[in-house]
Amino acid sequence: MDTMFQKTDFWIGLAVGAVAGIFGYRFMQEREQQMAAMQPAAPAGEIPLAELQRQKEELEDLIAAQQAKKN
Repeated sequence: MDTMFQKTDFWIGLAVGAVAGIFGYRFMQEREQQMAAMQPAAPAGEIPLAELQRQKEELEDLIAAQQAKKN
């Protein structure tokens, strides 16, 4: 009668499980980093006024360029 540690199926299953665990752990870490990167650094109410003013001017420039193309 073979013991559990002498069966090759046991060792193959253990190796496959370990490799799957390592890949799963790495995948979850990468996914966590991606989710953290997607979240905005500051909520919409906390955007500095200077940044909003810069974006407004940039949009006004783009609108003026589009209107100039039409004319």
